[in-house]
Amino acid sequence: MRVRGKPWWIFVAGNLTGAAVAAALFLYGPLAGPPELEPGELVVLSGQDDSTGGQRQELINLWNDSHPRNPARIVTVPQAADGQWFEMANRAEDGDTDIFNLDVAWTAYFADPPSPSARPLIRPIDESLLAEKPERAFMAKPLETCRYAGKLWALPFNTDAGLLYYRTDQGLKPPFDWAAIEKAAGRKGLEAAYTGQLAGYEGLTVNVLEAVWAAGGRLDVAADGRVTLDLDKWDEAVRRLTPRRSGPAVVLPESTSFDETGSRGAFQDGRVAFMRNWPVAYRAMTAGDEPRAATAGDQTHASRGQVRFDVARLPGPSVLGGQNLAISERTRKPRAAQALIEFLTSERSQRNLFDPGGFAATRAAVYEDELIKQKYPYAPLLREAVDTARLRPVSPNYVAFSTRLYQLVSEVLSGRQQQLPRDLADRLTQALRGR
Repeated sequence: MRVRGKPWWIFVAGNLTGAAVAAALFLYGPLAGPPELEPGELVVLSGQDDSTGGQRQELINLWNDSHPRNPARIVTVPQAADGQWFEMANRAEDGDTDIFNLDVAWTAYFADPPSPSARPLIRPIDESLLAEKPERAFMAKPLETCRYAGKLWALPFNTDAGLLYYRTDQGLKPPFDWAAIEKAAGRKGLEAAYTGQLAGYEGLTVNVLEAVWAAGGRLDVAADGRVTLDLDKWDEAVRRLTPRRSGPAVVLPESTSFDETGSRGAFQDGRVAFMRNWPVAYRAMTAGDEPRAATAGDQTHASRGQVRFDVARLPGPSVLGGQNLAISERTRKPRAAQALIEFLTSERSQRNLFDPGGFAATRAAVYEDELIKQKYPYAPLLREAVDTARLRPVSPNYVAFSTRLYQLVSEVLSGRQQQLPRDLADRLTQALRGR
């Protein structure tokens, strides 16, 4: 069944929620779903739901209300990106997972595992079954992370772009470059000017790449994995992120042990003036309170600790983050899995993930909604950050590349090394080539 060209489950998602679903089930009986969908439970393997109010689970609940023949269940794996990748890759072999909620940087690995004898861990999306052409439905950058080797392997669930959080009670006004951030060092009542995610994990790779781009540096990767970079700019970027051992602190020293939650805690506690973090931190810091309307251009909001803050663009482009939904190659229910993915990435679902969930939506229509822009004044800024974000290297060996990079950078941040190795490009090339 289709309603004005759209699958019936999208119609239900857009028009039946909560009590309305219950009423529909009472009046019309269970919405069992199209008979061509293979019956049986659908298991979604995913990282922890950081959305406000657990909106991912709310979407699953809505699907389950209308699809008794295909109930879905989320299985959660470790929160840190590195742990998620390892566990998902291992579980892909057992055939118990139908859908993977993958970090955008992992598409190439799951589509084309580097082992010569390995078969794909996910299967391409059947574009002939989609109600909307992906290029019309989704923003260009998030959709780009779903394609690899000429095939569409996933659909964008939520996207992400780093934002610069700043204390409005410190009299700070955007835009900000690194010089402006450094100028905040030594301000009365602050321990340091800045914090980010500088612990030894994927977050450090993201923070380093953004610092490199802010410094005007580059990272070029050829088709054969050869890395080219301007080492002087990389040195400059890592120096900016390295806590000082004397003088006013620019980077909070504890940042070298921080992930997203740790850096948010330091910012909320008023220890720093600036923080780099993802958009979900905005909702977490307002603790579910509705953002107050901006007045006279001031979009200030208060965190749980009453720190007054707002968000601005980073000094340079953000790394593009987010998660994509992909069908397990070993699922016995590929059509049902794709139907669930299409439901979870529909426009209505994207609105729920952003409002009230706090995840960055993958559809431009959400950001163009006047009610959304009035309720969340930072929405246009977030859309711009996503549109101008840059992708991490696309390679089946990306995780090895990232691990090598953040380990080398950690040596400098900790003081164990004075600078990055002079053969950094060669070392990263070897990692991308699986060596």
